Amino acid sequence: MIIDAYNHILPKKYQDTIDKKVTGRDSKLPSTIWSKTVYTLIDLEARFRIMDEFQDYIQVISVAAPPTYAIAQPPLAIELARIANDELAELVQKYPSRFAGGIATLPMNDPEAAVAEAERAVKDLRLRGVEVFTDIGGKPLDSPEFMPLYEKMEALGRPIFIHPRGEMSTPDYAGEKISHYRLWLKLRWPYATALAVSRLVYGGVMERFPDLQVVTHHCGGFIPYLAGRLDWGDDQNEMLFGQRDVYLKEKSLNYFRRFFYDTATSGNTAALLCAMDVVGINQMVFGTDMPFDNQLGRRLIRDTIASVERMGLSEEEKKKIFRDNAVQLLRLPLGAL
Repeated sequence: MIIDAYNHILPKKYQDTIDKKVTGRDSKLPSTIWSKTVYTLIDLEARFRIMDEFQDYIQVISVAAPPTYAIAQPPLAIELARIANDELAELVQKYPSRFAGGIATLPMNDPEAAVAEAERAVKDLRLRGVEVFTDIGGKPLDSPEFMPLYEKMEALGRPIFIHPRGEMSTPDYAGEKISHYRLWLKLRWPYATALAVSRLVYGGVMERFPDLQVVTHHCGGFIPYLAGRLDWGDDQNEMLFGQRDVYLKEKSLNYFRRFFYDTATSGNTAALLCAMDVVGINQMVFGTDMPFDNQLGRRLIRDTIASVERMGLSEEEKKKIFRDNAVQLLRLPLGAL
């Protein structure tokens, strides 16, 4: 079996509520554009037809961007999160052969409400983890107000999934008005992921919460490729100035190796081999980013499976990436698989 641990969906009741109650371009984007071009986000039958092309393929679903905090202020953001999570749980219960589990969305612009919703999602709805984005309204993930969420997720023993965020409206260079050539997506999203997890490491979050589990989208962004530079940078600062930027109990790479790295590299086997060399095969989970391609998700599923197959792994090693690591991380019931 192949468990796709990181892909996206737009539950219909959730999107209908956004259309009725939220104003602004970003909130309407899914229903006005994605529902026509990437309609497998919303159309379940179309989604299932794509999934049926791949033998023994099942998904753990999470809500597509934008996050609730980006389109609504509390209390509406709280309402939207509850609706989305209720519907995710309903979909998992209704279609157990399609969806092995769900990842909750949180109203992160109200940290106290986010903690309460995380607990409800895991304990009452039986969702398998929560998703946050690489910044929360411009704030880094090591900001003090988010510490209660990490404490709660560590206590619950469930992972936090990190999704990148960036906008075309943020220019690449001074004097320009927008980011050109879709570089905000091609480059800034991987950078945003690398920056966010680095703040969790150097901000002391991973040290403070030693059992916290974090899943990085798109194979950690730039982190596997830059692992040597991160380690070297710590040593260089101490060599030149007699001190480090931050004092951690362990070398920083040990904390980066605690993250889980998904396989959503758009079919790039070299990136997967780099990640495996840095963090080890036990820290890799299969994820596709489905359905965001020009084939309603088919291309991403096909190319991601092929990229793992090209890694030269044994059958047991491939089974870890395709299935076993996700089962253990998300505490998926083996009887249902």
